[in-house]
Amino acid sequence: MFGLLFPERTYPMDPSSLTQIDPTHWILDLSPFPSPPLHQVCIFLLSPTSLPPNQALSLYFQPSPTHTPSFLFCGALTPDRPSAVLTLPWPTDSETEKSNLGAKIGVCVEDLTILPPIKDEGEGRRGERMALKVGESLFNYMTSFCGADGGGNIVVPADILDRWFRKFQERARKDPNYLKGFDL
Repeated sequence: MFGLLFPERTYPMDPSSLTQIDPTHWILDLSPFPSPPLHQVCIFLLSPTSLPPNQALSLYFQPSPTHTPSFLFCGALTPDRPSAVLTLPWPTDSETEKSNLGAKIGVCVEDLTILPPIKDEGEGRRGERMALKVGESLFNYMTSFCGADGGGNIVVPADILDRWFRKFQERARKDPNYLKGFDL
């Protein structure tokens, strides 16, 4: 029905690599995986038709039963979205040691209507990369006009942002492939 892998860490695994709790629930203990902690998992349907109608294959993550007793929803697959690379939500506080020891992944078939909205994480990352590239373009343009005031401050002309934006728009209008270069 599905497979999963950890980018740059494992080969694809099928459901037989997980402990099956019942016909629609599987658990993978991450303790056997060596450190550093796993941050992403790629999950995919072996066949988009393997899911019953109005069902989704959901992935949950439990960083540690002592710090996070419940499983956290990471994302889901549907026949229209047969694969995804999902980020594992490790706690952000510096007190919690990030270790695969005790961490678990849960996979289950669920009714699509009970799930939170499924976001396309790839789209968010694509937007983030594009924003960084646009910011880099602005920074490079501004630094070509920089001067220093002697006090460690960079001085640029007051209209620099307007000038850069006009140039950016003009170049995007003239070259339809220009903006595609920002989307890595």
